[in-house]
Amino acid sequence: MVKSLSCALLRSRLGDAASAGRASTQRLRSEPLLHFLAIGALVFAADAALHPPPKDERVITVSKALRQSFIDNFDEDKARAPSDAQLQAMIDSWVASEILYREGKSLGVDRGDDMIRDRIAYKLQLLIFDQIKLPQPSEERLRAWFEQNRDRFDEPERVGFYLTPAADSAEATRWLEDISAGHESEELRERTRAILARPVTSLAPAFGEKFRDDLLALPQGTWAKLQSKEGWHIVRLDSRRPGDPAHFEDVRDEVLRQWRVDETRSRAWEAVNRLKASYTVRMEP
Repeated sequence: MVKSLSCALLRSRLGDAASAGRASTQRLRSEPLLHFLAIGALVFAADAALHPPPKDERVITVSKALRQSFIDNFDEDKARAPSDAQLQAMIDSWVASEILYREGKSLGVDRGDDMIRDRIAYKLQLLIFDQIKLPQPSEERLRAWFEQNRDRFDEPERVGFYLTPAADSAEATRWLEDISAGHESEELRERTRAILARPVTSLAPAFGEKFRDDLLALPQGTWAKLQSKEGWHIVRLDSRRPGDPAHFEDVRDEVLRQWRVDETRSRAWEAVNRLKASYTVRMEP
């Protein structure tokens, strides 16, 4: 009798375990990310068996010529070169694109498609983005993100001014004398730009901090000689409009939209960095 009960109990537990296993398997089958990973694993395994990779397949070489092309294309006028941080950002972007291209090729997303490598990288990027499912952020998290990024939503202080082309100090002095006397040439008038409602925050990156400070210190309507990163200019400050801080409640929908964009990009970049861990990035001397 005891033996019969024990057997029945054992069969019941085995049945429960089997049911739980089937339920767990069913849940796993419903996960799209697992489908993607499983398909990828099968493709990688089959490709590795049929086409053993060359020894340097996981090595990405950033050549001197490639780095120089980034520098050359940074400014079409060749007036300025990128900073070390800007150059590294371009290299990182290219390396990420190369990784996505190679992983996309391995998954076979390029079959029947003769477009360039960026198209293949973009297709895999879409696959990665499609797998990212964001949770609904709490109100506290959204407000904290808004405060950290409020410069995107605040209306900045703006200025309007006239600006002559860059010149050396002596020529700029002559221009100022001509303008003050009302004898400026027609050519100088045509080359002088009217800059309207320019955000003050954009002045330092474009012209330099000293130019920004000197411009803001000018009385409105007065011509003056100011120096920027490019040279000397004759400038007249015409308007100045104070900024207007944004209120979270007024821009909440846009805050949520931009948070989703940033969070999605961040998680996609993390996915690329996980792929990057299996590569060696080699910099040519």
